[in-house]
Amino acid sequence: MAEVLLFHHAQGLTPGVLAFAGELREAGHTVHTPDLYDGHTFESLDEGMAYAKQVGFDTLLHNGVAAADGLAETVVYAGFSLGGMPAQLLAQTRPGRGALLFHTSITPEEFGGAWPAGLPVQIHAMEADPFFAEEGGDIDAARAIVAAADSGELFLYPGDQHLFTDSSLPAYDKTASEQVLRRTLEFLATR
Repeated sequence: MAEVLLFHHAQGLTPGVLAFAGELREAGHTVHTPDLYDGHTFESLDEGMAYAKQVGFDTLLHNGVAAADGLAETVVYAGFSLGGMPAQLLAQTRPGRGALLFHTSITPEEFGGAWPAGLPVQIHAMEADPFFAEEGGDIDAARAIVAAADSGELFLYPGDQHLFTDSSLPAYDKTASEQVLRRTLEFLATR
């Protein structure tokens, strides 16, 4: 079974993020869910992003990297949206077994270089999510990462919601989330 370091999105460590982690645990995986917001959660993405800016993205990245201290080099790094930043940084700079990026991807050069070719990755997003798919969004970075990885997959789901995997938010899409969970578990089963 895999060990996963799973980072929450900009609205915090919500019940939906914990529920997703719970599904992975039920399948036998060890899942760590650090709270980069010290217990704060937010009703809207705008409120969560305002808090992230107040705390500072560098501080969030530093705390995310620190959350990996003491974990084995066999961990899978995962993150939802904003949480994809520390997940991707760790995946690119620290040994691991894979990366799962939900609703996000960042140009690998932002973290000092190319995607590690031997590191498997899955990226999940909705095809019309304005944060991911529109000009200036993350889709180009996602395609570059998948192209650079020996084993990389980009999954685009019908719809336009951003945090569609969080069952505690209005953006939740049960059908798409079930597909994400199934593909995530298949990925973890080989790690």
